[in-house]
Amino acid sequence: MQKILLLVLSSLIYTHIAAQDENLYNVYSIPSELKIKSNAVVRFDNVHIEIIDYNKFIFSNKRIVTVLNKEGDSKIDAYHYYDENINIQDLEARIFNANGKEIAKFKKNDFKDVSAVSGGTLYSDSRVKYLDYTPNTYPYTILFETQVVYNSTAFMPSWKPIEGFYVSTENAEYKITNTSEIPIKIKTSNFKEFQIDSISKFHFVAKNLAAIEYESFSPDFETFAPYLKAALTEFDMEGVKGVNNNWEDFGLWMNNNLIKGTEQLPRSVISKMEQLTANANSDVEKARIVYQYMQDKTRYISVQVGIGGWKPMIAQDVDRLSYGDCKALTNYTKALLNGIGVDSYYTVIYGDNKLKNIDKDFSAIQGNHVILCLPDNENYIWLECTSKTSPFGYNANFTDDRDALIITPEGGKIVHTKVYKTEENIQEIDADMILDENGTVIGELQINSKGAQYGEHEGIQNRTKKEQELYYKDDFWNEINNLEILNMSFNNNKDSIVFTEDVNIRIPNYASKAGNRLLFQPNVFNKTTETPPRYKNRKLPFVIERGFTDVDTYQIKFSNALHVEAMKEPISIQNKFGSYILSITTTNNVITYKRELIINKGTYSKEEYQTFRDFCLSIKKHDNSKIVFNSKS
Repeated sequence: MQKILLLVLSSLIYTHIAAQDENLYNVYSIPSELKIKSNAVVRFDNVHIEIIDYNKFIFSNKRIVTVLNKEGDSKIDAYHYYDENINIQDLEARIFNANGKEIAKFKKNDFKDVSAVSGGTLYSDSRVKYLDYTPNTYPYTILFETQVVYNSTAFMPSWKPIEGFYVSTENAEYKITNTSEIPIKIKTSNFKEFQIDSISKFHFVAKNLAAIEYESFSPDFETFAPYLKAALTEFDMEGVKGVNNNWEDFGLWMNNNLIKGTEQLPRSVISKMEQLTANANSDVEKARIVYQYMQDKTRYISVQVGIGGWKPMIAQDVDRLSYGDCKALTNYTKALLNGIGVDSYYTVIYGDNKLKNIDKDFSAIQGNHVILCLPDNENYIWLECTSKTSPFGYNANFTDDRDALIITPEGGKIVHTKVYKTEENIQEIDADMILDENGTVIGELQINSKGAQYGEHEGIQNRTKKEQELYYKDDFWNEINNLEILNMSFNNNKDSIVFTEDVNIRIPNYASKAGNRLLFQPNVFNKTTETPPRYKNRKLPFVIERGFTDVDTYQIKFSNALHVEAMKEPISIQNKFGSYILSITTTNNVITYKRELIINKGTYSKEEYQTFRDFCLSIKKHDNSKIVFNSKS
């Protein structure tokens, strides 16, 4: 009888579990609140990490995702990278229709197996297995199961209970089991705000997390969404053991195991650097000469081999081959400077237009880019070694204003890179124009860009003439109809870091006729055409990552056949978000138009968004104001 009861109980438990799973494949069982603003719903995501030793862990994952529309396809995450230190033991996927009926099944050998390289990668020892599936209809559900053995523990999987904008989570679980004696450290962020349950120190559960809609000027997702990082205090990277109690430890490991021994250069190369810098009066001047030499000699190409893709190529090989990735080119520049007695630091950073910090409170493998740090008394100069055109010390729009890890002989240190201030990020447009009685404008203008705005403009010099014309017509001045580009020339002053564009233009029928009147918008070249969208109930704070200053001065000579009937009165607006000053004057058939717009960097509350939007609407209104001319005839 006892055996019969056990069999019945086991059968009931199995049936209950199977029913639960089937319920997760059926689209109609998704709670309605999880479909709101969702492209995909994570029905179930169970992550289990078993730490075996300092150099081995097993990653197991069962993941069920319902994709509601095409935009949700990217959220199935049915892939896994591998190499000689990462062994995929199990990989399986099953596809279900909206009713939960299985319509396709894929085993490990059915997954595509390709080299995990981009077009610009020369060497890489990493590969990826991925599911190549094109759905016939939406919605559909995918079950993805994998088990992977890692024989390198430097890269511990993180956990995002909400995986990004427009994705909701029905049930997610993250658990670490540690059968080794190696201490684990974790850092959780925003768990309390999203009611993530802590079952134990290394076991967490998330349930029924609604999708988050992207809002204009939203902060970086990781700064407000739940996020977990994990790392071992003793780890292995492809056979090289490391200690990771803090950033000093971690940086010392990087210096001694990844960088040391890669910086040797032939004596002939050092002699050449000594000759080039013989007349330099300071270390900074020497570094400027060496940086230009490196830019002229080398080119960027991705190389993802050597201790997890983190060890740079030997400097001597870079010198011989004249190419390398960010690690190789940075290390090569460092080696050139070392040869002439100039100290510099290999620096790990997140390279992106969006601001992203190395987490100063959690030492572990972080970052996606490497640059060079040059000490200059109490300051630092930052060198982007992958660019052949970037000015010495210029790092706006990609590695500016963020925490980075510099690697010194004494260990790692977190420092903050250069902040480009609002008053430094300048765009100045000076224009002389002629307006005839038919509304046609002919003009010549000069655009000077500095600071972060330099980086937004200087790339045009490397385009073809046709591409340059299309940039002005379809991008920079896309609101101007009938624009003709008559001539263009550029000057890139890399010493003062100012980019100058001289452009001659013609705009037939720019001003519109209304009877005997001519309606003319004097802000020809820098009108605000878009404003932040309106939200009835904004959920997130908003961030202006980089402030800027625009200064426009136009001289507009108009035909003797025209007479000014009406024009805008002076405007001055100032608030915490910035300022807007506009003045229009006329003397002897010449209109002088002056405009200054300042937008301040800052993080602002969601309650302030409408005030900011109103400010932007006012700017747009005044930018698009018209001067009314009367025909004297």
